[in-house]
Amino acid sequence: MQLNTEVMLAKIKDSQWALADIDWDAPGAELVTENPELYAKLKPFMADLMWIEHVGARGFAAMAKKAPDDTLKEIYTYFHAEEQRHANAELALMKRWGMLDGDELPEPNINIRLVVDWLDTYADDQPLAVLGSVIPMLEIALDGALCKFLLETVDDPVCHEAFKKINADEARHLGIDFHVLEMLGHGPIYRNGIKAVGTALNPKLLIGFLAYLPLLNRMRDNVISLGLPEEKLTGAMRKYKKIGNTKYGRRNPWFQVIAHHGEIVINRGNHFYHRPVDALVKLSDHYPRRLLRPLPTWFKQLTWRPTV
Repeated sequence: MQLNTEVMLAKIKDSQWALADIDWDAPGAELVTENPELYAKLKPFMADLMWIEHVGARGFAAMAKKAPDDTLKEIYTYFHAEEQRHANAELALMKRWGMLDGDELPEPNINIRLVVDWLDTYADDQPLAVLGSVIPMLEIALDGALCKFLLETVDDPVCHEAFKKINADEARHLGIDFHVLEMLGHGPIYRNGIKAVGTALNPKLLIGFLAYLPLLNRMRDNVISLGLPEEKLTGAMRKYKKIGNTKYGRRNPWFQVIAHHGEIVINRGNHFYHRPVDALVKLSDHYPRRLLRPLPTWFKQLTWRPTV
């Protein structure tokens, strides 16, 4: 998926928006607040969605440091800010629906927290080949599936207005994501393979996988239990493989690994994989909170206030 990054950067700059562009007090909140069943499900869902946006933001911040040219570096810097804005817009919706008290911020679930800890500690040390292959899977599968589910479930027009802007940003993110995914497949296959094996043996990356695998299982089961049809999640995750399977994209070993892993994640019948990963999910619930690092400084940038 080759594209002109200079043209894309200009589009990104022309498409910036702020929380203040949306009337958060407009009618329609009662469509959520007066639906007890929906409200109860939506609060933890929105909290998880908001934190996943920040996982993406931290990933883009790390990718900006690894970008091969100044244009891509600037694009990733914008994407970092946009993911933070998406998180803040989702916080503003939670505030609109009475899900937050004052300046209270929702706590991430333990698996998101462990991934945030890993990203903040090790992401800047990871090669672009890894980050540039994982981020599009998270965006197209988790983020994309969750956002679509939200819009199909919630009738509040302000929610739809906010996500119209968010989805427009995400479309540009995916354009760049798959452009880079294909770019990473250039070069001799044997050389790409040797680099991938060397990277996979890095202990820091192995720690990341131990955080990433249970997060996917927890989020998969959470959204299914909330009512997302399993075939829609399956379709979203398979879209990664379909779009990335280009001439050079398929030569990227990390694309092959992540695409194959996505097929395993959505196949609950694969007990050889899911039983140990489900055990990791249960084990993570007992992870000593005292061992968690303090929330990173960017946590303080989270706000529902529309002036930001």
